[in-house]
Amino acid sequence: MKMTTTAFNPEASIPKEYTCDGVNISPPLTWKNVPEKAKSLVLIMDDPDAPSGTWTHWIMYNIPVTGHGLTEHRPAEQHLADGSLQGKNSFPNTGYGGPCPPPGHGSHRYYFRLYALDMMLSLDPTTTGVAALKGAIKGHILATAELMGRYERQK
Repeated sequence: MKMTTTAFNPEASIPKEYTCDGVNISPPLTWKNVPEKAKSLVLIMDDPDAPSGTWTHWIMYNIPVTGHGLTEHRPAEQHLADGSLQGKNSFPNTGYGGPCPPPGHGSHRYYFRLYALDMMLSLDPTTTGVAALKGAIKGHILATAELMGRYERQK
């Protein structure tokens, strides 16, 4: 699989509008080459450079395999119109929470990882965090795609 965005180039700076210093909306994402046997998709966005350890910014699951991406500014709702579910990020809120590293801590990397699964997940979005999600998808991943962007807050 391959995942891209029109918001920024791979490994480049994430525009301010997608961060806590801007409007804090989710960027548009597109993907292709989802395996034919896939039943659902999972999206996890995280920051491995956070001072307290990896910080999860976005969890989506049961994303339909019939689509080819996500429009920007996904609503911060547990149940989305297309059947997708959003779990709790590390803030802890439902939906997307943009890059927001501590000022003066340098550039952080933000990974968007897409997983194609051989199943739909039965998880409660009100309590689902990244640990539960990663446990549930273990052994069910058919393919993955990754996109990384960077962001640094000024002092």
